Amino acid sequence: MARQSRKAATRSVNQGSARNSSPPAGSNRDRAVQALMALLAQRRFEDIGLAEIAGHASLSLSQLRGEFGSTLAILGAHIKDVDRKVLDGVDRDIADEPARERLFDVLMRRMELLAPHKAAIASLIESTRRSPGLAVALNGMALRSQRWMLTAAGIATQGPRGLLRVQGAAFLFAQVLAVWVDDNEPGLDRTMAALDRGLASAERWSGFIDDLCCIPALLGRGLRRRRRRPLDEGTAEAEAA
Repeated sequence: MARQSRKAATRSVNQGSARNSSPPAGSNRDRAVQALMALLAQRRFEDIGLAEIAGHASLSLSQLRGEFGSTLAILGAHIKDVDRKVLDGVDRDIADEPARERLFDVLMRRMELLAPHKAAIASLIESTRRSPGLAVALNGMALRSQRWMLTAAGIATQGPRGLLRVQGAAFLFAQVLAVWVDDNEPGLDRTMAALDRGLASAERWSGFIDDLCCIPALLGRGLRRRRRRPLDEGTAEAEAA
């Protein structure tokens, strides 16, 4: 009887373990992304390996490889997911607001979506300070992301001016995130103040950049005028003769 009870107890524990170790919900891709962000909240990015991510996501290495080629690619997928959620939630009622207000709304929406991953973001920021290579790689991802954020705010991103705006937005958002990870106030007053100051500065720089970008066109116009003047004078002399 005791042996049967032990067997029953063992069977119950095994069944409970099977239930508790059931794989996370979602696609293989989503599970890998969730696993990376969970691990990143506890450990440095550079210390997280693909095998660890696969184990945390209850995926085989083959399944993980079928979705991603590197840890950075998994992080890129997380950034893309946040991009899509921000774009899905853009408030059409702010279309008539100034560009600064529109971008403020878009970037605050982004931080709302990042809130469940604040510890992971803080860990990632620390890793970028230690690793210039990681910082460069993340800047490339940030440029792609901020191009979409600016577009969502109705701000042009094409051409030389657009490229400068995108890089400026990436730098601005990185600066604001560094404040946000330590801002535990419910109203996020420090974060909003940092974002507002950053946008005010960006607005001034945008006007300066626009002026700079106009200089080549103005110089080109002046050169064309100077070239035409001798030709016009030569034509007038020929007619007079």
